[in-house]
Amino acid sequence: MPRKKPAPPKRPLIECTAAHLPAIQAIYNEAILNTTSLYEYAPRSEETMREWLAVRQRDGIPVLGIEWEPGVLAGFATWGPFRPRAAYKYAAEHSVYVDERFRGEGVGRQLMQAVIAAAKKQGLHTLIAGIDATNVASVALHSSLGFRCCGTVREAGFKFGRWLDLEFWQLILPTPEHPVDG
Repeated sequence: MPRKKPAPPKRPLIECTAAHLPAIQAIYNEAILNTTSLYEYAPRSEETMREWLAVRQRDGIPVLGIEWEPGVLAGFATWGPFRPRAAYKYAAEHSVYVDERFRGEGVGRQLMQAVIAAAKKQGLHTLIAGIDATNVASVALHSSLGFRCCGTVREAGFKFGRWLDLEFWQLILPTPEHPVDG
């Protein structure tokens, strides 16, 4: 009987800062250029990344990271509003990206667990992931953490010469304790 691979050791979780932006930008841009994890064509600029971080800091949204060793960002995770209307205030669309050198080492799982915990702490009620239907690793990770597929938008994107199906995966959280309108 084959032996099960032991769980990778947990690495310290950090709150990413402006010092991490070059690594975050490199991780994003590798995903843009080489995968269907992001339905984008052009790499993100330094200015775009500075604005991206400033919005999260202004809105109190964490950008969580894991350093493989000091100064080497292995991956990061965050969220943003699901939709810009007021009644969506308890819903967020999260993202998690892992540097290609550290994929398969448990970084994504650890980041997702941290995002779920942070979302509960901030009183969110649902986390939503938009996942390319061919991204089997992300689908497996989300499924293993209790997310359920709640819909597929067929041929939502076009990249690498083919149509892409976008699946939405959702996790309902037991928070907030006392939701309110307005």
